[in-house]
Amino acid sequence: MKFCIVGAGAIGGLIGARLAVAGHEVALVARGEHLSVIRLQGLTYRAPDGSETRLRLSASDRPEDFGRQDAVFIALKAHSIAPMLPRLRPLLAADTPVITAINGLPWWYFYGEGSAHEGSRIECLDPEDAMRRALDASHLVGCVVHAAAEVTAPGTVHHTGGRDFILGEIDGSASERIQSLAGVVNGADLSARVTTRIRDEIWTKLIGNLSVNPISALTGARIGEVLDNPELCALARAMMAEGMRVAEAYGARIAVTIDQRIELGRKVGGAKTSMLQDIEKGRPLELDAIVSAVVELGRRAGVETPNIVNVAALIRAREKHTVPPA
Repeated sequence: MKFCIVGAGAIGGLIGARLAVAGHEVALVARGEHLSVIRLQGLTYRAPDGSETRLRLSASDRPEDFGRQDAVFIALKAHSIAPMLPRLRPLLAADTPVITAINGLPWWYFYGEGSAHEGSRIECLDPEDAMRRALDASHLVGCVVHAAAEVTAPGTVHHTGGRDFILGEIDGSASERIQSLAGVVNGADLSARVTTRIRDEIWTKLIGNLSVNPISALTGARIGEVLDNPELCALARAMMAEGMRVAEAYGARIAVTIDQRIELGRKVGGAKTSMLQDIEKGRPLELDAIVSAVVELGRRAGVETPNIVNVAALIRAREKHTVPPA
């Protein structure tokens, strides 16, 4: 199959590398020095066991260079998605799935979900409704990634742990295309599972991210260091509980307890959160999708989130004073 990975950073590079090793034709959309090195030397994929594979793949900062694809993965930071969506059109045939392997609440959260909120938008994610207009919802496939990776140097992606991908149609159907995509992901030595309730899975991951990610970015601690510190873990628990109450107000069913969610985090305990990686590299943070959207939905539903609000204020101040490394 022909795959385009839009956003070939840590997770996108991991996905692209595994698909390429499995024999698929992979094109990468990247930028900056990372793109330059991939073009000159290839993408270096370092597996969790430390072994390395160098892959010669097509790469560009222009998705329109690659033509029609069988499937497209979006693995961008949330704040980079809106300007990219209109540029995806040259990649898409009528039936090309666009798999959103992204962090936090997606802009399409209320598309096709059939509740009283059907068709409404999350204001902090898509204030002008531009994202809805840019990409027909029929292309969209939800994806929750339980894997950790890091761009350790331009052109090098280190897969540090985890290999689970949860896929789901946004209308909850058990379609033929979702089963096919899961088969392809499994064939790439990753572990794919199909769900008819993708929003439950989004919240299950998000209650960890909305707590551990900003705490990690504020303290410089890795995931395990946050969860093994009694005071930091207590704050994370309080934030998780608030997030769960917001999720339940919108009909989500989170099958794991807070203790179980913490144990999921401990499995990749030595990894840096994406937010800490962004702080260290002086990049913008994914605060709207991971934190602000939860606060917004909480206010809509009358659910108080004081701990999330307070930590959000701290991390926004931290972001404001972040200086890119020399």
